[in-house]
Amino acid sequence: MFIQTESTPNPATLKFLPGQEVLDMGTADFPSADAAATSPLAKRIFATGQVTGVFLGTDFVTVTKGEAAEWNHIKPAILGAIMEHFQSGAPVMEGGAQAAHTAHDGPDGDVVRQIMELLDTRVRPAVAQDGGDITFHGFDRGVVYLNMKGACAGCPSSTLTLKMGIENLLRHYIPEVLEVRPVAA
Repeated sequence: MFIQTESTPNPATLKFLPGQEVLDMGTADFPSADAAATSPLAKRIFATGQVTGVFLGTDFVTVTKGEAAEWNHIKPAILGAIMEHFQSGAPVMEGGAQAAHTAHDGPDGDVVRQIMELLDTRVRPAVAQDGGDITFHGFDRGVVYLNMKGACAGCPSSTLTLKMGIENLLRHYIPEVLEVRPVAA
């Protein structure tokens, strides 16, 4: 098994590409070792030490390191953990729970559906290339609330991505959108 790595816009986060499916659909974010209880893969990566976050996509794993850690010291252990996990045949996630899509009814239902469509077709694929994800959190009085995950969380350019990229895109296609704001998970 050959695992490729890619840098991300966030210097504390590295993207690992195992060359096979990680999740069959969606994403999974583990901002701490305690949160990784449902993922044997994430638990194994946290066990390498000096890891502060693990994010799983359909074909990649993004790992965020602690401030004191250096990639050249911890990267080999992370590569080994990912390789061992996939060679073991253990599941990536236990329980098979997937996030449910919620219905968006009410006065803003059409606007929310348009926002979700643009996020799913234009924004999320681009952000996944950088090892992250952006999920919809809400829409209220013209303000779209988004949650940044993986390499996007804590990225120095995340504010620029939100304001200049996503906000401009949404405002262009959906006149009801006035602003985009980040929210914590």
